[in-house]
Formats: sequence, structure tokens, C-alpha cells
Amino acid sequence: MSIKATIMNAATGEPIQTFIFGRRPFVGTEFILQTGERVTAQRVDIGKPAPGKFITPVDVWVTPKG
Repeated sequence: MSIKATIMNAATGEPIQTFIFGRRPFVGTEFILQTGERVTAQRVDIGKPAPGKFITPVDVWVTPKG
């Protein structure tokens, strides 16, 4: 089961992109953004699904260099 996560910029608090992980991301997980930059997950927030929904929101916080 794949996990759709929103990649968030830790410096500005704004979303960068959405990313699909093969399994649940952990702190320290490395991946490559659409811009080609390699980043490391600093924080992973897993929220609660909205009432009547089954999709759980996942936010992965990273600090891009550029």
C-alpha cells in the first residue's frame, strides 16, 4: 500500500510537492525532490482522517538547500 504525503518546507512552512512513498516514511528517510535535490526527512506528521474519510494526511518536513 503506497502512502501519499505532502512534502513541507521546514524553513517556510509551505508545501513543496506531493510524493508517493512505497511504505510509511520515517525521520531520516532520504529521497529526491522533483527539482533533483536529495533531502532528508526531519519530521513526519501523521494526522487523523476527516470524518467519513479513510485517507490519513501525512506531512514530511524537509529543509531544501536551494
